[in-house]
Amino acid sequence: MSSDKQKTAFGIDIGGSGIKGAPVDLRKGKLAADRVRIPTPQPSLPDAVADTVRDLLDSFDVPAGMPVGVTFPAVIQHGIARSAANVDDSWIGTDADALFTERTGHDVFVVNDADAAGIAEAEFGAARKQKGVVIVTTLGTGVGSAVFNDGELVPNTELGHVLLHDMDAEKYMADSARDREDLDWTTWAARLQEYYAHIELLFSPDLFVVGGGVSKHHEKYLPLLDLKTPIVPAKLRNEAGIIGAAALARKEAKRAKKAASSD
Repeated sequence: MSSDKQKTAFGIDIGGSGIKGAPVDLRKGKLAADRVRIPTPQPSLPDAVADTVRDLLDSFDVPAGMPVGVTFPAVIQHGIARSAANVDDSWIGTDADALFTERTGHDVFVVNDADAAGIAEAEFGAARKQKGVVIVTTLGTGVGSAVFNDGELVPNTELGHVLLHDMDAEKYMADSARDREDLDWTTWAARLQEYYAHIELLFSPDLFVVGGGVSKHHEKYLPLLDLKTPIVPAKLRNEAGIIGAAALARKEAKRAKKAASSD
């Protein structure tokens, strides 16, 4: 494999409404071509989604041997989906790694979608070269989280589900709650203050990174927070899933190759 190919991997971001993908230049942490988006099949059954992922890859000239990373809206343990959010419940218990690898003919590595966004920020974005504990949160319909210690991911954290006011925190302070209750920025920031102060108490992090579409308005609410921990907006936004999935795929492919050579 050429050195250029060694520094490129393919990322795919699976959501409830769309499946997006592109090759990623892992030297720069940027898409190496315009992304392609295909609507997520409805119902989003495993075989139908796997066929769509194959079609998306087929729309690019993806060299044999290029690793492929796929984000998925679920808890992912050793390639197996243990939950399902915004996709069909038949995914629960499915070996997503094996299904996508068999269907596409590429080595595919599947990762929780919030973890992928966190990986992108840790590798190329707001948390790059940050030591200690970093918590990347994605504020949207719910709250996704990715926790790192010295750059190593602790997978499948679900910090949107900690309790605040006897409910899942995300129901109280996600961006969807701001929209649903028509909260002004100051009122919403007060809810964020409660949430991040609680997470700060539990984890004593060195840095918070805040992502999601609302991060582009960070100047309206982040300065209102009073925390011991620095809190900064994410940098990669809508491309974070694709970039993080590709970065993970390259890392896992190298790990698998090293393990095979040591046997």
